[in-house]
Amino acid sequence: MRTKVISPVTETPTELIATVLHYHLSLGQTFSLWKLPHSEEINLIVSDEGPVRLDEFTLEESVPGFIIAPFRPDQKKTFIKATHRYSFTTNEVLKNNEPLTQEEVDLMKETNTEDAQLHYRSSKTDSSCSSDEYIHLVNQSIQKIEEGLFEKVVPSRTKQVVLPESFDEVKLFLKLIKKYPHALVSLVSSPETGTWIGATPELLVSTDRNMHFKTVALAGTQRYSPDTDVRSVAWTQKDIEEQALVCRYIISCFKKIRLRDYIEQGPKTVIAGNVLHLKSDYDVDMIATGFPQLGSIMLKLLHPTSAVCGMPLHHAMDFLLQEEGYDREFYSGYLGPVNINNESHIYVNLRCMQILKDKKAKLYAGAGVTIESIPDKEWEETEIKMNTLLNVING
Repeated sequence: MRTKVISPVTETPTELIATVLHYHLSLGQTFSLWKLPHSEEINLIVSDEGPVRLDEFTLEESVPGFIIAPFRPDQKKTFIKATHRYSFTTNEVLKNNEPLTQEEVDLMKETNTEDAQLHYRSSKTDSSCSSDEYIHLVNQSIQKIEEGLFEKVVPSRTKQVVLPESFDEVKLFLKLIKKYPHALVSLVSSPETGTWIGATPELLVSTDRNMHFKTVALAGTQRYSPDTDVRSVAWTQKDIEEQALVCRYIISCFKKIRLRDYIEQGPKTVIAGNVLHLKSDYDVDMIATGFPQLGSIMLKLLHPTSAVCGMPLHHAMDFLLQEEGYDREFYSGYLGPVNINNESHIYVNLRCMQILKDKKAKLYAGAGVTIESIPDKEWEETEIKMNTLLNVING
């Protein structure tokens, strides 16, 4: 007798994903749940071996899994191996490339999941930043730019919020998918990282099965509303120059490895949730150029980009580590699936929050500061970016 295959008709995606997650969490396992932009497939990987902590990471030599790395490149990356892989589509649900059966789901439901909970890192003191404190930091940044220390720097801040009693991480994940179809939406939980959820628009590195490498320069921010005509959006000189700095940073990385053959398209105005950005796309044929390991090479060269740190990198990094006053952890680091179906898609960890114990969460956002920055506007930009998640959480 043929077993029954689960589909969205028999159980809702929320119920099914929650059942699978709670089962694996009850076993103390680590997971990553995500959906790529412009894809209808939701992926979930679970590791029963525990995450691997890495000093260096090579895309091409990695087994299938999910990587999450901190902002600071000198800190260890966390790799979640895909011991079990689920894929959810409108037509079927697969577990390790085989149809998931109703019997398997029923067994998961019968398991005692009372102890199933997300992984949390120890909660430190509230590092929320007031408007006055952040504006002071921006003024400090502008002063250092005027002194010639760097051309651009990206000061960030946090905001701790209390989540609604009805908060559910799976429901939020599915809401973010609908709200932000052009973003990598992810939910990651492990003892080493804690639990992070977000919807990031910024691709850092991707390599596909046709051996093409892609990255983007994404900078400049202004508020977006549904009645905005993207074709007629005007950008300030500050935004244009900020985006140009990111483009020059990417091209400088190409020059370091003497890569001359690449396709550059843009800049163009793109929608990223509730904001607009300027975006340029870069594409390289890794076979034609003789760079089969370009993904790993550029991942190391690009991170952290001038879009999240500043330029020149080392001076901007030193300033941020000294003046921001908190540990960014995985905010503005990178994350994404590795060698899933022979493709890797690594994104900068933006528009994200860390889920804490006791129905609390920590939101993160930054703003690019140049010589032409207006401190009040930079504060407003961080508020807009944090609303990417807050607007969905609060309904």
